[in-house]
Amino acid sequence: MKTAVVLGTRPEIIKMSPVIRELERRQEDYFILHTGQHYSYNLDRVFFEQLKLPQSKYNLEVGSGSHAEQTGKILIGVEKVLLDENPDIVLVEGDTNSVLAGALAATKLHVEVGHVEAGLRSYDRNMPEEINRILTDHCSDYLFAPTPGAREILLGEGVSKEKIFVTGNTIVDAVYQNLEIAREQGNILSSLNVAARQYFLVTLHRQENVDNEARFASILKGLDKVAAEFGILTVYPIHPHSRRRMNEFGLNPKNVTLIEPVSFLDFLQLESSARLILTDSGGVQEEACIVRVPCVTLRDSTERPETLEVGSNTLAGALPDKILQCTGFMLSKETKWTNPFGDGKAGQRIVKIITEDIDG
Repeated sequence: MKTAVVLGTRPEIIKMSPVIRELERRQEDYFILHTGQHYSYNLDRVFFEQLKLPQSKYNLEVGSGSHAEQTGKILIGVEKVLLDENPDIVLVEGDTNSVLAGALAATKLHVEVGHVEAGLRSYDRNMPEEINRILTDHCSDYLFAPTPGAREILLGEGVSKEKIFVTGNTIVDAVYQNLEIAREQGNILSSLNVAARQYFLVTLHRQENVDNEARFASILKGLDKVAAEFGILTVYPIHPHSRRRMNEFGLNPKNVTLIEPVSFLDFLQLESSARLILTDSGGVQEEACIVRVPCVTLRDSTERPETLEVGSNTLAGALPDKILQCTGFMLSKETKWTNPFGDGKAGQRIVKIITEDIDG
């Protein structure tokens, strides 16, 4: 059996890393196809090396563009590779344009599709990721739901129960495996001259937040209020796109410390040692829950409702006073919640399912 692993962004590499490691461990026939959706080839070479993963066999280097342009380029590139390689199954993870294009290319060629992290829903159709999730789920043959709740969502949308497998979320595997690597490779806290639990960590990059001047300004005002009220270092590794928007809009947070983007391994250390995390990232909501750091989500909805249910996370939206209120609320809570995303063996389960089912 031959497996194609299609990915295009750093979060996908991170969440696919346990699946890739399991394919390697079992000496399966597979290859990695990187679409190059967000990052340059050289940057990603370093990223694969840091995570101790084999390099991608193919890199389409599609870069940025409109949703239609980017998705179309990926679709064309993936199709050519699949025609040459003729895999038995294509694995995609998450909700990006790479995921949708990879799944569509495979489906059109009658190659089976496995969707890792299936069944997530924010019920906000303004988010392009929501459209990608729905369409990918409904053209997949294997839907690897991270939680029972995700399985119920898929069943409610008419997906056959025979296609759905509750595996846990590969992010748990990835955090456990990669945090161990991170701790071997240095300590970013010392380079920032900060101690564990003595800072807040911010990530803010989603288009609906940073491309909307009023919303971006409101969130930054909220972050300024948080830093001032609690008198704690508030660190924001800022994505280049977010920095460009900040400059274009003339925004200048007074109490937030902006730093250059950091490697995933450094970021894992920052996450696991933070006092609290404020984010608009779905993956960071999960990671905060796993490493038991309180999370405030700077969005109006989330496709990770499990984090709300166990009490590791709260939705703050974009209003400054609400962000401040939610921060105080999360700081007052104990971090004894149960991790709802599994036991760290999702990658093993996914590879076992596809190899036994297809080979059998």
